[in-house]
Amino acid sequence: MIFNTFVYYVLFLLPAAALYRWVGARSRPWVIAVSGCLFFVYFAYSLAGLPGTLCLGIFLWEALTSRLYQQGSRWCLVGMLQSVLFLGIFKYWNFFSGILFWRHANPLHWRGAFLPLGISFFTFEFYHYAFDRRAGRSEKGTLGEYLAFILFFPTMVAGPIKRFQDFLPKLRATPEDWQHDWERGLTRILTGLAKKFAIADLMTAWTVHLNRHDIALADRPVLLLWLFAYGLQIYADFSAYSDIAIGSARLFGLGVPENFNWPYGRRNIQSFWRCWHMSFTRWLIDYVFVPLGGSRVPLPRVCFNILAVMLICGLWHGAGWNFLAWGLWHGILLVIHRLWRRVRGAPSTHAVPVLASRALTFLAVNAGWALFCMDLSTATLFYRRLLAG
Repeated sequence: MIFNTFVYYVLFLLPAAALYRWVGARSRPWVIAVSGCLFFVYFAYSLAGLPGTLCLGIFLWEALTSRLYQQGSRWCLVGMLQSVLFLGIFKYWNFFSGILFWRHANPLHWRGAFLPLGISFFTFEFYHYAFDRRAGRSEKGTLGEYLAFILFFPTMVAGPIKRFQDFLPKLRATPEDWQHDWERGLTRILTGLAKKFAIADLMTAWTVHLNRHDIALADRPVLLLWLFAYGLQIYADFSAYSDIAIGSARLFGLGVPENFNWPYGRRNIQSFWRCWHMSFTRWLIDYVFVPLGGSRVPLPRVCFNILAVMLICGLWHGAGWNFLAWGLWHGILLVIHRLWRRVRGAPSTHAVPVLASRALTFLAVNAGWALFCMDLSTATLFYRRLLAG
């Protein structure tokens, strides 16, 4: 986690935020753009060496070609395609080529494969900008404003996923109360750090046992304890990252989307996804689910759309069969929920059904984490041991 390093605060966040406050309005986007480039080079080199650092050129190329995007322009389609292509090459090349040659040694295997820093989030923001420019839902902005949007380093690595038409007005506005923004920002950052160190890191003492050897020896209560610990760990870790990103943005007087809203307390799986990684969920709805037809098509097609979106969701999280299985699990849960609502109508407001639905949703979500945190064979062993007792 980059946000719990001393370097992030001393070398990047505090100097960039202070300089942003000091310079004039025209220079502020370039402060963000330049600091974002330096941030990418520093951490990309430390994580992936020179090849990872050179990938900054790919992102800058996409940023420059975005100047060609106009309403209805074919260049927007080119931009959407090249965004998906870059993500597919770096993140999924070995996975899909391995499927193609599943009976033999994969001659297309890329031995030097690596993931460029933040590529999944870069891709979604590039794709969104091209899509919305083509639809006429976003203005062009200056080159500095667009580079600031793409290279805003607090959200570069793990979101929240921004929208250009929401980010631009805040970038152009001069914050009215810098002191208030810094107080709120630092409070949110400290909240995230406390959540990371006091909860997420503490849970690793339990989740470290989610391996084949320990699973084979454990009984059902211990397995459940480990799984619930992982559910708490991933929520605390990811929401802590989002807290720090949101707090960091506040130091610049900027706002970025909230990402979590107590998802484990929700009473159905649809409500869970509206409150878990919310910026990602909204992106999937706007740029995948709605273009597929959304809920405006016949029910069988709606169910297909839901499953397709959740398979993409699973694959986006990682190039592996377990992530596809995790996405399918949530897709099936969402389809069941939609069919249930179709038959039963509005849910009951009585206390017992509400508590029961919250508990069932919590158990269903946590049951799926085994697919997320283990390879498919280990997850299968886990479920066998859990059911057998």
